[in-house]
Amino acid sequence: MDKVVASASEAVADVSDGASLTVGGFGLSGVPDILIQALYDAGVTGLDVFSNNCGALESGLAVLLTAGRIARVTGSYIGGNKEFARQYLAGEIELELIPQGTLAERLRAGGCGIPAFYTPAGVGTLVADGGLPWRYDGDGGIAVASPPKEVREFEGRDHVLERGITTDFALVRAAKGDRHGNLVFSKSARNFNPLAAMAGRITIAEVEELVEPGRIDPDQVHLPGIFVQRVVALTAEQAADKKIEQLTVLRRDPEVGA
Repeated sequence: MDKVVASASEAVADVSDGASLTVGGFGLSGVPDILIQALYDAGVTGLDVFSNNCGALESGLAVLLTAGRIARVTGSYIGGNKEFARQYLAGEIELELIPQGTLAERLRAGGCGIPAFYTPAGVGTLVADGGLPWRYDGDGGIAVASPPKEVREFEGRDHVLERGITTDFALVRAAKGDRHGNLVFSKSARNFNPLAAMAGRITIAEVEELVEPGRIDPDQVHLPGIFVQRVVALTAEQAADKKIEQLTVLRRDPEVGA
């Protein structure tokens, strides 16, 4: 089955206001920027987003966030995004912060049809006990707080119950993909993209290099095409447009010429 669609705008055309959305990426690595821009251009708003972070350097999900298109975020890291912090503290957006490993497993569980699981991560903290501020009231008070979660003992150690995540759509970016939706991710872009793709009922992948079926060694496939419904092939310019979050260089020593 050929899953390639002609454009990003066509691929996200049925994403409606208020949709739940899982978005891949780790920092600036593997972020589906082209699909996110297509959502922005479509004017979709009120989104319920699940992602490790919510964009940085005015790219990725920060495009939708700054435009006020996101109503709620479930994620692990909001550092480096001052606009996110401002909206959160002002009560303009709801945020569910969860441990990074728990987020990864909740996405995987949802994709595998596992409704819930127990983990020791978060036991003895507000993650399990409840009381984390999901939404502020704009005056420093808490308008919505997280509820307590079930805790159960296994082999003498407490574990907290966490639920699997499934969403209406998932947006991911792969280094390589074929027309059947089989995907390969590069380095740290593999951290959350495969899991995000698994959690979406309709998963849309933008790929930097599109190849014909059979050109990817089955042993090299990171995510099988059964989890992917639509594929968007990027242009060479789109694939090469990658930002650096924190540029670090060495000071040149004039005495040694390096």
